[in-house]
Amino acid sequence: MNPKKIIITIDGFTSCGKSTLAQDLARELNYLYIDSGAMYRAITLYFLRNHIDWTKSGAVKTALKNIELEFTFNPETRRSEIFLNGENVEYVIRDLVVAEKVSEVAAVKAVRTFAVAQQRKMGKQKGIVMDGRDIGTVVFPKAELKIFMTADIMVRVERRFKEMFARNPNITIEEVKANVEMRDYIDSHRDVSPLRMASDAIELDNSNMTKEDQLQFALDLARKKLRA
Repeated sequence: MNPKKIIITIDGFTSCGKSTLAQDLARELNYLYIDSGAMYRAITLYFLRNHIDWTKSGAVKTALKNIELEFTFNPETRRSEIFLNGENVEYVIRDLVVAEKVSEVAAVKAVRTFAVAQQRKMGKQKGIVMDGRDIGTVVFPKAELKIFMTADIMVRVERRFKEMFARNPNITIEEVKANVEMRDYIDSHRDVSPLRMASDAIELDNSNMTKEDQLQFALDLARKKLRA
């Protein structure tokens, strides 16, 4: 294990820009970026496509045996993209249909156990940046650097709306707001690994920050840890 590499976790509410910051930070540090949210979205997509009832534990356990997830670096976009059973589903999983169900699926204990086991395996050699809801509290509680992102609710709604409108011009900001609020509630109140800020995490409220400001903030923290 390279002692100069660390694990960086970025947790926080939906539509806070966690993935953007995590990808940019990983690129600057030449680390591997792992989008844990994409893993849950891909699992949700598989369940929806195959009509799996995620309230039935037997059906879930059987379905999980048929799921293979892998991240592949795309040299054109310079970003990691997720593959579900060999299919690139990076853009399919961003659909509102998946977004409306992912928090429910991610709350299922067997699903989280499955995903967390894969996430920990990916982080064995360190040198990773992973974002999600419970990365700093459950997946990597001993991570060297933990960042918890938050932002004003309407700022987050507007960000999410712009992202989804590009793919679905018929979507309304009211629908997006309802989805964001629903996901916040489910993520924060689920019995298994609820969203919460780790006691040793550093909070980053990016309501009024540019992407460049956020990246510099995170880079300064990471370089300080690497020098320690």
